[in-house]
Amino acid sequence: MPRSRKSPLVRIALLITGFVLIIATPLVGIIPGPGGIFVFAGGLVLVLQNSNWARRHFARLKRRWPRLGHYSDMALRRRSFRRRQQRAKDAAIAKAEAEMLGFPADPR
Repeated sequence: MPRSRKSPLVRIALLITGFVLIIATPLVGIIPGPGGIFVFAGGLVLVLQNSNWARRHFARLKRRWPRLGHYSDMALRRRSFRRRQQRAKDAAIAKAEAEMLGFPADPR
């Protein structure tokens, strides 16, 4: 499904809103409860959706620290995360079927 095209003014406004939410996270974190986590996640989502620069750096961060990338993708409910999970599940099923049929584990 292609991304909807937003006007540049709307994208800039959403990007600024995302940065403001990220900056406001420590202030909301003082209040009892988990509010700061949700404010930060909302700001991160807005920034990642509206900034190619942030998206590139986020991908680099995920390659460097895969566990952090796994948890952030899971929290942000990204489609790429669901695809990777489905691919891993399919590979595990195929490996189990191959072992059951007597094929070697690694054909190399």
